[in-house]
Formats: sequence, C-alpha cells, structure tokens
Amino acid sequence: METKMSIEEHQIRKGKSYKLLLLFGMISILMIFAGLTSAYVVSKSRPDWMSDFQMPTAFIYSTLVMITSSATFYLAYRSVKSNNRAQATMFFWGTLLLGFLFVYLQFKGFKQAVESGYFFTGSESNVTTSFLYIVVIVHLAHLIGGFISLFIVIYNHYKQKYNSSQTLGIELSAMYWHFMDFIWVYLFLFFYFFK
Repeated sequence: METKMSIEEHQIRKGKSYKLLLLFGMISILMIFAGLTSAYVVSKSRPDWMSDFQMPTAFIYSTLVMITSSATFYLAYRSVKSNNRAQATMFFWGTLLLGFLFVYLQFKGFKQAVESGYFFTGSESNVTTSFLYIVVIVHLAHLIGGFISLFIVIYNHYKQKYNSSQTLGIELSAMYWHFMDFIWVYLFLFFYFFK
C-alpha cells in the first residue's frame, strides 16, 4: 500500500511540476503579445494609422471556430475521465479538424483583407494592417505547439495511455490549447474595437 501511495504522490508531483513549467511558458507568450499590442497602441499617432479598418469576416468565423475547438477539447477530456473512449476519440478528432479550419480561416482572412485593398507588406501597407499580419503569424507560430501536443494526445489515446485516473498529458495539452484560444479572442477583440 505504501508503494502505491508513493507512486501516486510521485505522479501528482510530476503533474504539478509540468503544469508550473507550462504556466511559465504561457506567461512568456502572454508577454510577447502584450508587447505587440502595446506597440500597436503607441503606433496610433503614426500618419499611416487606419481608424476605419474593418476586420475581415473570416477572422470573425475563425474566432467562433477556435472557441468551439476549446469546447470539444474539454468534452474529450470529460469523456476520458468517464472512460468513454469512443466519444473521446470523436471529440479529439473534432478538436484537430476545428484547429485546421481555424488556420484555413486565418489565411482566408488575409486574402479577404488584400481583396479589400488592405496590404500587409510593401509600399501600399500601413501600420494597422502590418501589425495585424505580424500578430496573426506570431499566434499561428505558437499554435503549432498546440497542434503537436494534440497529435501526441491523440496518439497516446490510441495507445490507451489515458484513463479516468491518468489524464496528465491531456490536461497539459488542453491548458495550452485553451490558452491559445484565450490569446486569439483577446487579439481579435483588441483589433476589432481599438480604432
């Protein structure tokens, strides 16, 4: 009985350590986006500032998709906790597909912006559109980590490494995914309302 307790305690300590490391990483990422949005605010005084910029509709849809993907990830976690493997599989794949749809909509948003005459680089660009481009690309770069962790979770799910009492990998991946969701919602609202 003592050995079993020490193994459980070790697992709990390991989980707390991993979560703390992930939290530090997320705080670092948050600081990057805080710096970028602060620089954007300071740039409002520039002559090439656009106060009438309209967010492309694809970015609105991508925001809804990202929020939905967080919900499906949560439902996958709940399904594993209740030992419903088939349902968990469906929600994991749903989360991954929604993640890909989000990326597709981000690039579609770029295309819509260019079609509306808003350019991100070159002589026809301005500070507003260039910042939007940089922020979206930096967010997508960080989202790659979310995709990698989700692929690992799906792989481990098929290897039956998770059950109602062993969900650490899912929790870590979900923490990061929800965080990237939060970052995108913050960025979207910031660009949508800050004129």
